[in-house]
Amino acid sequence: MTDHSATTTRALFAEALERYRADFDLADAPGTSTLAAWFLGPRAENQGLLEDLVLEAVRANAADRRELYPHDPAYVTDEMKATDGYDQDVKTLRAEFDTLLKSLRSSVPAYSYRFQGHMNWDLTIPGIVGYFAAMLTNPNNVAGEASPVTTMLEKAVGEDLCRLLGYDVHTSWGHITCDGTVANLEAAWSSRNLTYHPVAVAEAIRREHDLTAARKLTVPLPDGTEHLLADLTPWQLVNLRPETVLDLPSRMRKEYGLTDTQLALVNKYTIQNLGYESFRAYLKDEVAPGVILAPATMHYSWPKAGAVLGIGRDRLRTVPVDLDARAVLAARRELLEDCLRKQEPVLLDVAVIGSTELSAVDPLAGILDLREEFARAGLCYPVHADAAWGGYFAAVKRPPRVAPHGWTKPRITPDLAMSAYVNDQYDALGRADSISIDPHKAGYVPYPAGGLCYRDRRQRDQVALGAAYLDQGDYDASVGFFGIEGSKPGAAAAGVYLSHRVIGNDAAGYGRILGQALFNSKRLYAAVRTMARPGDPFTVTAVQRLPTERTPGTDPKDIAAQIAYIHQHIVPRSNEELLQDQDAMTLLRELGSDQIIIGYAFNPVIDGKPNTDLEKANELNRLIGSRLSIQPKVVQSDIPLPHEMPPLILTASEFDPAVYGRPFVDAFRARLGVPTGSEHLPVKYLISTTMDPWMTDTATGDFIPQIIDALRETVVDCINAMHPVT
Repeated sequence: MTDHSATTTRALFAEALERYRADFDLADAPGTSTLAAWFLGPRAENQGLLEDLVLEAVRANAADRRELYPHDPAYVTDEMKATDGYDQDVKTLRAEFDTLLKSLRSSVPAYSYRFQGHMNWDLTIPGIVGYFAAMLTNPNNVAGEASPVTTMLEKAVGEDLCRLLGYDVHTSWGHITCDGTVANLEAAWSSRNLTYHPVAVAEAIRREHDLTAARKLTVPLPDGTEHLLADLTPWQLVNLRPETVLDLPSRMRKEYGLTDTQLALVNKYTIQNLGYESFRAYLKDEVAPGVILAPATMHYSWPKAGAVLGIGRDRLRTVPVDLDARAVLAARRELLEDCLRKQEPVLLDVAVIGSTELSAVDPLAGILDLREEFARAGLCYPVHADAAWGGYFAAVKRPPRVAPHGWTKPRITPDLAMSAYVNDQYDALGRADSISIDPHKAGYVPYPAGGLCYRDRRQRDQVALGAAYLDQGDYDASVGFFGIEGSKPGAAAAGVYLSHRVIGNDAAGYGRILGQALFNSKRLYAAVRTMARPGDPFTVTAVQRLPTERTPGTDPKDIAAQIAYIHQHIVPRSNEELLQDQDAMTLLRELGSDQIIIGYAFNPVIDGKPNTDLEKANELNRLIGSRLSIQPKVVQSDIPLPHEMPPLILTASEFDPAVYGRPFVDAFRARLGVPTGSEHLPVKYLISTTMDPWMTDTATGDFIPQIIDALRETVVDCINAMHPVT
């Protein structure tokens, strides 16, 4: 694309952007306040509403087909419909569709109170109908010309996600990906390119005659001194601050009058173009291969990203976690000191904001402060917040734009639901360089809908193949230009957009859903933690510790007293009663996980004595997990649905000492009652994910007792299966 044609295209896009902004901008989305209208419901209570909206979408699409090009001929005539062949084909379609519907009865019932298995729950009605309506036109958001409306919707969603996460929407940028794995891969990709980019610029300035003017370009080092870019060593070049790197294109235009065509000469020197093997010649053996830092709780996408980008899985430095499964700052400091000593550039430092299995939130504020400390020592790097799971919880903290109206039942105030520690980390999100967030997780919308946001919109240019060094400005008519995906459904953008517009990303909308889910998760934690009764053939240990257990040297009597308090003052009480007890509410807020996933394990009591053999405890939790899960199978459509489902649906995992570290695993084993022996074995445990916002406030009251009854019965049955009574 020539400079002139690029300018023309950008101007056309800017015009279209302004035309659509008034209609699509989510900054002033009206929002609503009645949670009961947002979901189909566990008993399909809103079936009529969903049917009406889906039918309206079909009718609107059909009307469009008739009204556009009204003089074009039809193809499917009444005569065709009257033929035997047409009639038989329709019968076949209906029969096959009916078979599919029967098969789908064995799908995961994510809408149920009893579903505690995965990061998945019921879908919002606006998410469903937005996706469905757009799907009928099948837009492809890889290019604006293939998706003139849904590309704009994606832009609006990207801005709204940036706003939710604390970014300035005027300088940030976000887009929809298929999932968090791709979002994390793009973050690693752009950060790797960003780190090495000054090396390419310096090399191009030295070698290219057309860039001679830029040889006078100076840049600030982290220590505050100013130096000629072309005179810096490779180690200094890979340790410039991200904003310094991102300023380079505009500075070379403004200060030295370089054109896009001239600046494009830089591209052939980039790692993106050359690959690491050829690019390393510019590093002159002064810079070791780069690394990525990530906690032991990292998502599996991070090793994938290391492998795909050629960084290597071995270059992924694992940060140990503490007993609450949060990354340890002191351990991160040691890794950074090692990188500084060995001159290994840190391509990206990853903080997890809601881990996949325990929803633990890393100390992001401390991680960002540590970044500033090491920058002054000459080690600069971008920080990524992996909030694929936890991003939407930021809505809990955003003031509501819509006051509740109409009939509402008493409920917990969402901003009481997150702990002080977690709030501090969410306050720091806006300082991270990039953030991944998945609408199809805590946004309750259809797959596929992940998301990636950059604090500085210019970072997206680092992955723009073919024009990585051109000033894209606001030109993102084809959002696929800045990501790894090719074709992707515009329907996903429409579903997220409508859900955001109707529900709203604040305490009255998504904050209300997740605030109530947080409350329910903490109540479930309290019930599970206290479910073992005197004489029961089992004990239960929660992965997340009680407040008293977090204080070293606490007298066991104090721990027992706190358990007794929870059993008496929290577990049996209604929501309304709890809200009137400030002491109970203060304790409840500190219970459970950082978000809404709790882990726990059972240990059998044999002949009146707690088991001390890890293998027996593992076998019990394996059996429980197997019975309370749904496995792929051949579907028999004539079997009634209730007989195909377990009474409760959980998931299971394990703590591998090689991943989580011995301190974490040994501490949990000690609390479980199996402190010694089989040190090489992982510890199996169970997971409950509570995305359900109304489990403790159903039409008949709290449903948690039924959950606990189903869990208790399964545990006892599994113990009896392991140790049959003769």
